[in-house]
Amino acid sequence: MSDDALLTRIEKLEERSAFQEHTIEELSDAITDQWKLIDKLKREVGRLTDELKEVGDNMAQGAGREPPPPHY
Repeated sequence: MSDDALLTRIEKLEERSAFQEHTIEELSDAITDQWKLIDKLKREVGRLTDELKEVGDNMAQGAGREPPPPHY
């Protein structure tokens, strides 16, 4: 194999390696962003679940106390 062919082959391998490293970094960043969003959404769902339970409990407790509207 000639020196020029070898250098060309090495350059192509280096370009491919650099491209792959860049792609891996982008994918890693995307995964990190997704995990942050998933954690945020889990906290929000938990908060909303607690709120909904509280509203349901309040409705169950207050259902016997409130008189029906006058049109009944």
